[in-house]
Amino acid sequence: MTLAIRLTAAALSGLLALPMPVQAQQQLPAQLQSGPASDVPVATQVMRWRMNDADVNSFAFRNMDQLFTTRTVAHSGSPWALPKVERPMDFTYAFGGKTWTAEQALERTYTNALLIMKDGRIVTEIYRNGSNERTRFMGWSMTKSLTSTLVGAALADGLIGSLDDQIVRYLPELKGSGYDGVTIRQILQMRSGVDYEERYDFANPGIAASNHINALVKNVARFADVARTIKRKSKPGEVFAYKTIDTAVLGWLIERVSGGSVAAFTARKLWEPLGTEADGFYIMDGQPGTGREFSGAGFNATLRDWARFGQMMLNGGMANGKRVVSEEWVKVAQAPAGPEDGPEGGYGYQWWTMANSPAYSAIGLQGQYVYVDPASRTVVVKLSYFPPMEGSVGQETMAFLAAASAWKPAP
Repeated sequence: MTLAIRLTAAALSGLLALPMPVQAQQQLPAQLQSGPASDVPVATQVMRWRMNDADVNSFAFRNMDQLFTTRTVAHSGSPWALPKVERPMDFTYAFGGKTWTAEQALERTYTNALLIMKDGRIVTEIYRNGSNERTRFMGWSMTKSLTSTLVGAALADGLIGSLDDQIVRYLPELKGSGYDGVTIRQILQMRSGVDYEERYDFANPGIAASNHINALVKNVARFADVARTIKRKSKPGEVFAYKTIDTAVLGWLIERVSGGSVAAFTARKLWEPLGTEADGFYIMDGQPGTGREFSGAGFNATLRDWARFGQMMLNGGMANGKRVVSEEWVKVAQAPAGPEDGPEGGYGYQWWTMANSPAYSAIGLQGQYVYVDPASRTVVVKLSYFPPMEGSVGQETMAFLAAASAWKPAP
């Protein structure tokens, strides 16, 4: 051992003998420190708090089962075969006064995965950022369109008498709340009139942000329970106001009338007859053992299985030769209940509709789309990681989806 090495070793030994400063433990953000205490580990709460942030959401949106308690929606039987005839995306789209190639859209619009189907055949299937055909992607509010379909199935089975029944007929816990006197149809159309602003200002949390914190980050409440005490803001049926609590109430309705879990009903009435190839899952709100499936925005599935859902709608409720939901339901679900002048268009039964187009779409937070165009027999599934303040990227994505729909790949 040389002198230099002996000195280095001695110096290191001396350093190790000195008391080392204690590292500060990870702290909860101020917004999570108030309110009920949570049993969820601090690191998990922090990651849930940040899961939508631009520097982590590409990963978080495809690994939600690592962050949350989940409930599986099992697939069963032979998958619905989707023929594949891949073609290069040789189309362009116009946005911002410029023309862009379809390939440029992948990075410009923060794409994790993309699938384009024409007449039931896959012509494009792309996975990015470490994802693959086994990855299950968070749908966020695309879940609302799935929940709507479950309501249609419950109606067909006679578990719900009529969409014009008041919700308190099935959920008497809501008597005296803003939902008292509101029909199931009005909730499907986001016209419940309850006072719940869909605004997530976590610096100054209101009812929606506080509900998100308590139900999903801290798991100390069930998301739908706030419906018990919510007030009324407008007359039911008159004003469209997008709010996740409406869909959470629909999930509670499905749980009640089916006599089991939303996951079990999803498997029986949708996931199995749809011919999916992989299990899906819901993230759960509330404490393990007492929470519910987050039916307003918590379903996760593979790219191809999201596409099967869209293709079933395009086929008028049929999947792999099986009736999943009635053709009449598909028609009314995509019929706008009011004007189509909003930034995303109009709104049907938890589906967004497009002005001057027969196309309609399930749309989820920060860039999740199942886009269905009956005119061109196209289904596009785009799973994204938009920044939280998405700016014009949503508008650019809609331009891309319309161009993909109009695209006629070579035979």
